[in-house]
Amino acid sequence: MAALFHSREKAAIAAAIREDLARAKRLREAGRRAGDDRLRLREWQAARLARTYPDLLASPRYGRAARFFLDELYGPKDFTERDDEVARILPTMTRLLPVAAVRAFALAVELDCVSETLDAALVAALRAGGNADAALRLDAPRYADAYRRCANRAERERQIRLVREIGEALDALARKPLVAKAVEMMRRPAALAGLAELHAFLEGGFAAFRHMQGADEFLGTIDRRERRIMERLFAGDPDPFAPVDRAGR
Repeated sequence: MAALFHSREKAAIAAAIREDLARAKRLREAGRRAGDDRLRLREWQAARLARTYPDLLASPRYGRAARFFLDELYGPKDFTERDDEVARILPTMTRLLPVAAVRAFALAVELDCVSETLDAALVAALRAGGNADAALRLDAPRYADAYRRCANRAERERQIRLVREIGEALDALARKPLVAKAVEMMRRPAALAGLAELHAFLEGGFAAFRHMQGADEFLGTIDRRERRIMERLFAGDPDPFAPVDRAGR
């Protein structure tokens, strides 16, 4: 009975992954057709995240996980190759990986889709705010104005929630030595099968969270700071990205 339940759960998760992959692909293609604005926005946002979390990035305990979040979950990196790999082997992946691992990856794909949607809206708002005839101009005031005009608070809250859920899922998996060892042993076969990007994502996430030996403080810091910045942005704070302390104030 448990096996049947897990099989049905995996099928439902796979369907959600397939839908989010298709939507993210359409958004990326539309962004590329519109020029370099999407990439400029993502680079600016990645730089902002680095300025918000210098303590985590420099931490011997949390640095690897912070870098993983910046590089593999929300940064200027193009995830097209990884997503194409997933689409190609999705039935095999859902059959071989434990349901918890499939669920963790589904959350990452959902976050990518949400982020692409939010970024597309931000680019449109930025261009409407005076960037229509030139390369996208970005600074904190322009970004904050466009952010507010998008009026998508529910999706912003969803984005923050997904970051925490992904971290919790990876932390739980990192506590299962057999799962981490199985992923490590897949490195060479994955490369030979043309799945290097997907494997690098999975192995990097497991290794970063295993190194932390507990992610509660790390995830709580990110959640508090991002929610505080979101509140400042929607409230029209003149300095929404001002440094916050470890309590998120």
